[in-house]
Amino acid sequence: MIDLAPRDARTSAFTRLGSQPIALTAAALLLLITGVTSIAIWRVYTGTAPESDRVVTARLLQARTAQASEQLVEKTKGLEATQQESIDQLQVVQDQLLTVKRLLASQQADTKRLSEQVATLTESIDGLKQSFASAQATETETPSVARKKPARRHASLRRRSKSRS
Repeated sequence: MIDLAPRDARTSAFTRLGSQPIALTAAALLLLITGVTSIAIWRVYTGTAPESDRVVTARLLQARTAQASEQLVEKTKGLEATQQESIDQLQVVQDQLLTVKRLLASQQADTKRLSEQVATLTESIDGLKQSFASAQATETETPSVARKKPARRHASLRRRSKSRS
């Protein structure tokens, strides 16, 4: 009950192909040559070669990379210079601020000293006003004594002038 005929048909087809290896190799070679020839004609017709395009693209990328690196180096140097200038300016400003603080402290000390002197002078002036006011008050109480003294003085001056002549 095993059917042998279909199996033999399969083997006969393989045997036929296997018995003519030269024809099979020739057909494969012909397909290979046709493919290579069509690729070569296509490249010549379009005028581009992928390998040379890749080389050119790689060189362009290398050139752009080198240019970008140089630009980064230049920008970095510029940033370094700018940063150093900023640091120098900051130090100058800090020195100026320190000088201003010292001057302000000196002025505050001078202002305090002068305020104390003004307060002392004000107290002295108030004291002089009070003593002057009390002196005026005593003069108003004894006006005759004040008048006699200048009269005596004038009289003694008259006597001296008469005796000299």
